[in-house]
Amino acid sequence: MPITANDPKRKTWLDTAPDTDFPIQNIPFGVFLTRDDIITIGTRIGDYAIDLGALHQLGYFKGIELTDDIFLQDTLNDFISDGRKTWRLVRNRIADIFDKENPKLRDNEDHRKHILFTLDEVEMQLPVQVGDYTDFYSSKEHATNVGTMFRGKDNALMPNWLHIPVGYHGRSSSIIPSGINARRPWGQTMPDGATEPVFGPSRLVDFELEMAFITTDANVLGEPIPVNEAEEYIFGLVLFNDWSARDIQKWEYVPLGPFLAKNFASSISPWIVTLDALQPFKVEGPKPEMEQLPYLQYKGKKSYDINLEVYIAPEKGKESKVSSSNFKYMYWNMSQQLAHHTINGCNVNSGDMMGSGTISGPTPDSYGSMLELTWRGEKPIKLSDGSERKFINDNDTVILKGFCENENVRIGFGECRTKLLPAIKQ
Repeated sequence: MPITANDPKRKTWLDTAPDTDFPIQNIPFGVFLTRDDIITIGTRIGDYAIDLGALHQLGYFKGIELTDDIFLQDTLNDFISDGRKTWRLVRNRIADIFDKENPKLRDNEDHRKHILFTLDEVEMQLPVQVGDYTDFYSSKEHATNVGTMFRGKDNALMPNWLHIPVGYHGRSSSIIPSGINARRPWGQTMPDGATEPVFGPSRLVDFELEMAFITTDANVLGEPIPVNEAEEYIFGLVLFNDWSARDIQKWEYVPLGPFLAKNFASSISPWIVTLDALQPFKVEGPKPEMEQLPYLQYKGKKSYDINLEVYIAPEKGKESKVSSSNFKYMYWNMSQQLAHHTINGCNVNSGDMMGSGTISGPTPDSYGSMLELTWRGEKPIKLSDGSERKFINDNDTVILKGFCENENVRIGFGECRTKLLPAIKQ
């Protein structure tokens, strides 16, 4: 089935800025609370939020097999469960409805009142109920940087790293949408030179520049997903800030890995950009440095050219860009991650979220965490207001941005914006 929604020549009758992250070729999916205090599933074109529940009730999806309440829910899980054929039909229909040459909704003022909202009239929600969340560790540059800091250059990568997409199961309950504040966590740390751990607020809170993909019901228990079929089960991607308390993590991670240092908050952008919308931006990924096992070997382009940026905004200052990276740097791609995740028969469900791991590039300005940007705090970075940062201060806001761009179209993710509040007094 062709993806007609991606036609770069298509124009919309909605008033949109030329550089918007959300042209008519994007058509992401999200969940929002309307001005009438109704939660609905929607999409976005330019600076307009579009109520898909109202659009469906008014008959605009006639001919597509959808349940009456598919868009009248507070999560996208059921819609995602319908599979890629339905996602594509719906995106194509939305593109047709808002095409400049289609008068059906354009000239129906009464319908537009029920369907269209400005962004200041809606409150974005978490788009899916995340049943399970897995975080990978798939950027070679990031893994090398961190390994070099703690084990030296000669032992930077662990022996398994070039053989498998390393990952761990995280906590889904603390995944929050952009705009919801995080709070500095308490925990145990072992200060340098100490012989006993101390308890207190983390002093080394960090962001992690990641992306995350959302899956549909992909397989039954016991059946792996082949690497070359994996994309059929990936609905789309979001920006992902996997907050980390480095001092807590350093003390607790042996022998079972991240725990309290990672589960206090993880932030996502509210609009899920579909894999279909990203098709024009597929690229070759890094070449394997050693032969991979057959179940991880793939054909074709499986990486995506997505520009990523991180900004820090002090409480009373302007935001400063601190990192520019790209999703294409990932050594292990999404298809390999999903194939590895299920090779033992692990079943994957609708709404499950898979984090990429911190995405760092080859140059210091492309590192995806403060741990790397300041090299464990040894080289503080200066913000535009003149202040310095080793890690994230109380009341700093961390903003992730992401977009794809070619000569024809720009497809963006908007922002993932989170303020770090001080620790609760105990």
